[in-house]
Amino acid sequence: MNKHTDSFYAHSVPNMPDYPQLQDNIECDVCVVGAGFSGLSSALHLAEKGFKVVVLESAKVGFGATGRNGGQIVNSYSRDVDVIESRYDQNQAKALCDMIFEGGDIIRGLIDKYDINCDYKQGGLFTALNSKQLKGLEEHKKNWERYGNDQLTLLDAGEVEQAVGTKVYTGGLLDMRGGHIHPLKLALGEAAAFTSLGGQVFEQSAVVSIDKGINPVVKTAQGSVKSKYVVLAGNAYLGGLAPNISNKAIPCGTQVVATQPLSDEQLKQVLTSDYCVEDCNYLLDYFRLTADKRLLFGGGVVYGARDPENIEALIRPKMEKVFPQLKGIKIDYTWTGNFLLTYSRMPQFGSFADNIYYLQGYSGHGVTCTHLAGKLLAETLTGHAERFDAFAALKHYSFPGGRHFQIPFTAMGAAYYNLRDKLAI
Repeated sequence: MNKHTDSFYAHSVPNMPDYPQLQDNIECDVCVVGAGFSGLSSALHLAEKGFKVVVLESAKVGFGATGRNGGQIVNSYSRDVDVIESRYDQNQAKALCDMIFEGGDIIRGLIDKYDINCDYKQGGLFTALNSKQLKGLEEHKKNWERYGNDQLTLLDAGEVEQAVGTKVYTGGLLDMRGGHIHPLKLALGEAAAFTSLGGQVFEQSAVVSIDKGINPVVKTAQGSVKSKYVVLAGNAYLGGLAPNISNKAIPCGTQVVATQPLSDEQLKQVLTSDYCVEDCNYLLDYFRLTADKRLLFGGGVVYGARDPENIEALIRPKMEKVFPQLKGIKIDYTWTGNFLLTYSRMPQFGSFADNIYYLQGYSGHGVTCTHLAGKLLAETLTGHAERFDAFAALKHYSFPGGRHFQIPFTAMGAAYYNLRDKLAI
C-alpha cells in the first residue's frame, strides 16, 4: 500500500480519510487520473457543472507534490510576464498573462465556498539578495500592476528585516494577493467537496493501461472505468502511462524541512509578519511558519528526482544562513517531493485522441496554476476552450541531450545560473 511520505503535513492531519480501492467495472462522464491539485481541481469544477466524475489515485489523495510542497500561493507561472511577452505573439501573451492571478483567486474561492480549513494566511514576500535582483522586483511590480494586481508594495532592506527577521536581503516585494496554506489539508478539503457533489475517489488504484476509442476505458489491476473523456493529471508521478507527453518533461525533487515549534522568544525574531517568503535566486530558497509555529524551509533541486541521503545536511546551512538565531535548532521532519519541469518552464496542457486531455509541467509553480488548469479543463468540456487553447498552443520542447543526457545537461545549466546569482551578474 502506498502511504504518504513521512512529512510534517502527513503527521499534522489526524484521522486521514481513506477512500476505497476500485474493484469493479464502472462508467462515468470523465475519468481523472491523479488526485493531486490538477486532478482535484478538474474533478471539482466538472462536478459543479453536472458531470459524473471518477478520480483514480495510485496512492493517497495529495500523495505527490500536492501534499509535499512549500504551501505557498505564488501568482503567475514559472516564466513571468516579461518572458511571456517577449516570447509569444501579442494576442497569446495577453491571453496567458490575463490569467496569472486567477489560480490564487480560485483557491480562496474554494476555501470560502466549501469551508476548507487549511491554515490559510495572506501575504507573500519575494526577497532580493542584491541590487540586480531588487531592480528585477521593481520591474516585476510594474508588470503585475499592468495586469491588475494593486496589492503590491516594494520594501527596503529595513522593512524586510522587520517582516522576516534577517539582515541577508537588500529589499523585497510584498504581494498581498499571495499567501500560504497547508497544501495537504487543502487537497483533502477539495476531495471532500468533490465527493459531496456525488463524485467518486478511488485510492490505491493505479492505472495500468488506457484503451483509446470513442469511449476510452481506463484499467486498474482490479477494475476499470469507461468514460467519455479522460484527464491525465499525474504530473511527475504519471510514469510510463503516456510516454508521448512524459518524454517532454523531467521529474525533479525539492527538499523541505520543518523545525520543532518555535518558542515565543524565537517568534519575536523570526517571521513576525507570518508571510511566506521566497528569494529571487534561480535555485531559490522558500520558507514560512506553519500553524503550530514551526519554520518550514525548503530549497534546492535534484534533477531526476533522486532522494538525497541527508536532506537536513542540504537544507540546514541555507536555513541558518538566513536565520543564524536558529542555529542548532532541532529539525523534526525532513522530506522530498517531485515536481515536473518543462524545457520552456511553461505548463503543458493539451489533448490527444480527441477525448484524452493532459495537464502537467508546472515547473515549481503548481499550487496556483493547477487550480487554474482544472477550471480551464472544465470550461473546455462545456464548449469554451479558448482559454485552455492559449496554453495548448504552446510548443512542448524536449530537453537537449536525449534520454541519457537531458538530466546532466539541465543540472549543468542550473549550476551556471546559480553561479550568476552568487556573482550578482
